[in-house]
Amino acid sequence: MSIELPEARILAEQMNKELRGKRVKSYGLQDYKKLQAIGMLNKDVKDFDQLVNRGVESVTSRGNVICVKLGNGINLILDPEYGGEIFYYKDGKAIAKKFHLEVAFDDGAILTVRLTSMGVIQTMKDNDLKRSYVYRRDFNPEVLSPVDENFTFERFSKLLANNNRALKPVLVGKDAIVVGLSNSAFQDIIYRARLHPKRKASELDKEERRALYDAIRLVLQERIRLKGKDQFYDLYGNQGSYTPTMGPNMKQQNCPICRTPIEKLSLGGGQIYFCPKCQV
Repeated sequence: MSIELPEARILAEQMNKELRGKRVKSYGLQDYKKLQAIGMLNKDVKDFDQLVNRGVESVTSRGNVICVKLGNGINLILDPEYGGEIFYYKDGKAIAKKFHLEVAFDDGAILTVRLTSMGVIQTMKDNDLKRSYVYRRDFNPEVLSPVDENFTFERFSKLLANNNRALKPVLVGKDAIVVGLSNSAFQDIIYRARLHPKRKASELDKEERRALYDAIRLVLQERIRLKGKDQFYDLYGNQGSYTPTMGPNMKQQNCPICRTPIEKLSLGGGQIYFCPKCQV
């Protein structure tokens, strides 16, 4: 499943707790050449040598991206946003058989990272971070993060009012006004806000903009509180318990509110499920 802002935040907080202060002893790469060929992993695998003998200073996330900061200005950038698994093994035993990157620490612990779809596993120096598209996109302080203190209704409302695009590209994608939302969260959010997927941001009145703002905050806060979506597994292999109100799980179902059959449409390169009566 996709790793969006809530899941990336959960993983980063767990990784920061477990990895900070540990020193990398060694690493291993497996089945990585396809990733390498399409730019999802460093062209030169020797770049990962920079991880060895470096201590982990911090692990942070913004949007869908996780940044592991190590000593001497070395960073491990992880972006499993279209699907991925990151697991931690305290004693280094019974580790996942499938991975793309395995990092072993001096105390015997092991971290494995596997991409199940598009994403990024990159090692970069501080001075090169801006060369990473995903880091540049999600760690850009000029783009709002919906879980930061500066994500106020006033700022969000102004950005919506001045934007003549449909809601999906406004909230999802490289030119979105916020970071960390993908198709999954988008469907859930606009259903809760009772907005049709094809509505334009600039056409929303103040009440509708407030409903959208509140829905974004509610969905993300609930997903974090419930330890991620119900298809997500955290650093320790524990399953999340948040079930989206709207999405593929509602295929051939009726709207929980009005009992109208749920419909599907193609929009912005993905499938959107919505209620034709509640979402106008």
